[in-house]
Amino acid sequence: MSDLALARDHYYWFTPITTRWMDNDIYGHVNNVTYYSYFDTIANRFLIERGGLDIQHADVIGYVVSSQCNYRSAIAFPQSIEGGFRVNKIGNSSVEYGLAIFAEGEDQASAHGSFTHVFVDRNSERPQAIPEALRAALESVLVVA
Repeated sequence: MSDLALARDHYYWFTPITTRWMDNDIYGHVNNVTYYSYFDTIANRFLIERGGLDIQHADVIGYVVSSQCNYRSAIAFPQSIEGGFRVNKIGNSSVEYGLAIFAEGEDQASAHGSFTHVFVDRNSERPQAIPEALRAALESVLVVA
């Protein structure tokens, strides 16, 4: 990933995240695996709030098929943080999200990464086209080369 992945102005949607005491590890900072939970929270909040995804009843749901994270600086409870979100790539049934964790008010990410959802039929688990309303929301935060 380039340095663009670190800059706040390269993300198009943000949500606050509350750190928790249990997020800290023995070294006194948020444990590496917790960032994946933050990423999941950011993406799913966007899908639900902006894309209208009904996680309980929708016929089409997203499965994570790949993920990665790069760590730049430590954060710790009780620090206030924000999750940045964008879409790096979108296909017929898959989408790669760009995600970043920012200490509140900071312009450079403490961590950044990506994960890919493949949208599938809830029952058959076969890939399905991204529903139109969801696609429109995702396209609104698509990185334009």
